Amino acid sequence: MRSIKFATVVGVALMSMAGVTQADTLAKVKESGVFTIGHRDASIPLSYYDDKQKPIGYSVEICQRVADAVKKELKKPDLQIKYQLVTSANRIPLLANGTVDIECGSTTNNAERQKQVSYLPTTFVTANRIMYKKGSGISVLADMKGKTLVSTAGTTNIKQVTQINAEKNLGVNITSANGHAESFLMVETGRAAAFAMDDILLAGLIATSKNPGQFEVSKEALSVEPYGIMVRKDDAKFEALAAGVVKGLMKSGEINKIYDKWFLKPIPPKNITMNVPMSPNLKKVIANPTNSPDPAAYQ
Repeated sequence: MRSIKFATVVGVALMSMAGVTQADTLAKVKESGVFTIGHRDASIPLSYYDDKQKPIGYSVEICQRVADAVKKELKKPDLQIKYQLVTSANRIPLLANGTVDIECGSTTNNAERQKQVSYLPTTFVTANRIMYKKGSGISVLADMKGKTLVSTAGTTNIKQVTQINAEKNLGVNITSANGHAESFLMVETGRAAAFAMDDILLAGLIATSKNPGQFEVSKEALSVEPYGIMVRKDDAKFEALAAGVVKGLMKSGEINKIYDKWFLKPIPPKNITMNVPMSPNLKKVIANPTNSPDPAAYQ
């Protein structure tokens, strides 16, 4: 009886320790000696692979600054930095279960997601638009009646176009793909007439495609999408450290140099230039950092 009781106490203690470790990112990282950055494979130029399968991009570079701050905070200059590929569908679960310690991609900050995760100050502002081939007769979502629209599974974009389609009875056939590259390929090969996604990601996919001049993006914006770097919820110490890094980049003006590097200068692996000047919306955020999920805060 005593051994059973002892085993139970030990088991409860271990579960408690595991819970504390997962809730406290800095403690978890100190114990493991590893800080894991979650990244995307095709969110150009925010988070993607170069020609050597190395994660790079605007969001990734900001997260690397956070990693430097973690090394300093823990007094571990030799801390191992690992990279874990995530998708639109699994990025939140992998963050919540401790597989990754921070998610550095192209993730929209909204009220629904804030129930599951926390966000650092917004680092980019985009809009949901549709991309299609020139000469297709499409310019707005309403032109898609009877046609197939693709979007990436697990994104706010597919949820929004599905809602608009139902509310306005547009008669659009909506399907999903496993990633941005697959969604783009469906339009490129004619399996879908249009692709709904954040305009900056559409611009990156077009710029790196075989025939960039074949595609265009709608002027019609279906939403305002603030992007934020995700961290685990209810981890005030790590969130404060990471948010302090982002705010510091904004206050010092260093964020402008990072932005110019990825949006206004040639980027690997093909040395294309996105040529996307910083929007007034983002300038507003940099002047007054916020992680608000309300789109009105960015207009």
